[in-house]
Amino acid sequence: MKRTHLLIWQIAVAVVIFVVWYAVATWPIVGDPKKIQFFFSTPTAVIVRVYEFFATGVIWKHLWITLTETILAFVIGSLAGIAVGFWLARQPRIAAILDPYVKMANALPRVVLAPIFMLWFGLGIWSKVALGVTLVFFIVFFAVYQGVKEVSPTILANARMLGMNDRQLLRHVYWPSALSWMFSSLHASVGFALVGAVVGEYMGSAAGLGYLIHEAESTFDVTGVFAGMAVLSAFVIFIDWIVTLVEHRLLAWRPQAGERAT
Repeated sequence: MKRTHLLIWQIAVAVVIFVVWYAVATWPIVGDPKKIQFFFSTPTAVIVRVYEFFATGVIWKHLWITLTETILAFVIGSLAGIAVGFWLARQPRIAAILDPYVKMANALPRVVLAPIFMLWFGLGIWSKVALGVTLVFFIVFFAVYQGVKEVSPTILANARMLGMNDRQLLRHVYWPSALSWMFSSLHASVGFALVGAVVGEYMGSAAGLGYLIHEAESTFDVTGVFAGMAVLSAFVIFIDWIVTLVEHRLLAWRPQAGERAT
């Protein structure tokens, strides 16, 4: 499907969602519209509130703090996941020893760790960054680990026959093999980095999008909650777009879906 056609279909889906939402919230289709608006607001009210956020400038401080926390969690968690994933994938004996401990650490509910991080790092940005890192790390780690393990034994044997050393194998064999896996995990990690930041702000903070949503919830301001969620959604799409640009740059050699290698 061409990019323009894809964009048209995506916009059409968004229009349908907004039309249905507006109809349900304003017309007596499934109940009293006033009661529905109390729980779901209306798309027009949410759009107006988002505009007010940016027009008054109240959103910029919160957006900058959440952006800082998200980027730090994403970068630190991704780099740590890539480094540890590469290392363990090439150390099968150590990987076998640490396997149950990695699984136990991954199984820990991250929300439980949020109060502990606040106790350790305070209510500043680093407690939110730490929570985001725990979410991002394991996603990237498992993807990179599996990507390196999936290297074809035939390709590896041929590369060694050609006299490649460990550094050359890492650059020309392991790294290309893991890139596709890695970027798949990075797309998911963007959302999880933001989740870590917002959940941390929600549980204890004086600023940030999570704090803004929590304040709106505490006053039953459903429009404010949905407006904050809309800003969060646009925020994730923007960061994911940046990751996609980097992916296309680094994976220019990879055939696109549906293309045949020539």
